[in-house]
Amino acid sequence: MPPRLTVVELVVSDMAAALAFYRRLGLDAPPEADGQPHVEVDLGGGMRLAFDTEATVRSIDPSWTPPSGGKRNALAFRCDSPAEVDAVYTSLVDAGHVGELAPWDAAWGMRYAVVHDPDGSQVDLFALLQ
Repeated sequence: MPPRLTVVELVVSDMAAALAFYRRLGLDAPPEADGQPHVEVDLGGGMRLAFDTEATVRSIDPSWTPPSGGKRNALAFRCDSPAEVDAVYTSLVDAGHVGELAPWDAAWGMRYAVVHDPDGSQVDLFALLQ
């Protein structure tokens, strides 16, 4: 049997800030997770999203440094409607998160927007236009 992708991991500088951002997108992380060095959120279907603090990663690999020089990953969240894309984007930007691309109707048939999480990771929001 070939390996199966079951976990996507994000390295975060501030666990509480990262979890607060992703809670706004509907992820269920309990409040006590804010102070933990490692957190996993069940996404269903055998997938989990894991968060590790920079200190946790350095405890495993003392030579680790945060990447620099641009985006290296992105997460995409499907919304139920184009109006929800707009509302979620506005909510995140109003909460102080960086909006990279305001909502627009993309040529490929989706309402799309891009915002950054507290560590600068790209988060895409989308919904089918139909």
